[in-house]
Amino acid sequence: MTTLIAFAYQSLRTIRPEPIPDHLQPISKVPDFQLTAQDGSIVSPASLRGKIWVANFIFTRCQGPCPVMTSRMAELNKKLRKTDVVLVSFSVDPDYDQPAVLAEYGAKVAADPARWKFLTGPKDEMETLIVKGLLQPLAKDPDGMPAHSTRFVLVDREGSLRGFQDGNDPEVVQKLLIDIGDLLRESPVATK
Repeated sequence: MTTLIAFAYQSLRTIRPEPIPDHLQPISKVPDFQLTAQDGSIVSPASLRGKIWVANFIFTRCQGPCPVMTSRMAELNKKLRKTDVVLVSFSVDPDYDQPAVLAEYGAKVAADPARWKFLTGPKDEMETLIVKGLLQPLAKDPDGMPAHSTRFVLVDREGSLRGFQDGNDPEVVQKLLIDIGDLLRESPVATK
């Protein structure tokens, strides 16, 4: 009898999946972009389509929160190694953070360029994408260094923003893993 109940419950879940948590409802589509990764490859929403991705915002000369954000991304990298989730770190200092600089930075944290992209591009395009596309604040400190968001951004397989997590929260990695799990259980996107 217990087996029959378990089978019926599993069948019902297949037909009627669990509802999406409120904090993971689609927010907006990520606009089109073409940016350069640390290995020189071009990354766009089209190249990320079909993959869930987690984004953060860093710069390699950062003496503030970036090392912590990068270490949290490295922890995600280890925990998600058996999935196809992609990690994307956007440089908020693209004039300095050219692909070779990002490659060196990524190598220090064992970032596999196939799975963890460090992106750079023209400054005005990066700023527009970060502020208007990914809905994150960006400014300059009095010393001219970037002041940026410490939030992690979660994007679904179809390129929709689905949520944010505070990178300063000591439990951010666990929270992101739960959110990613919820998105992984959604139906995969149809390839076009």
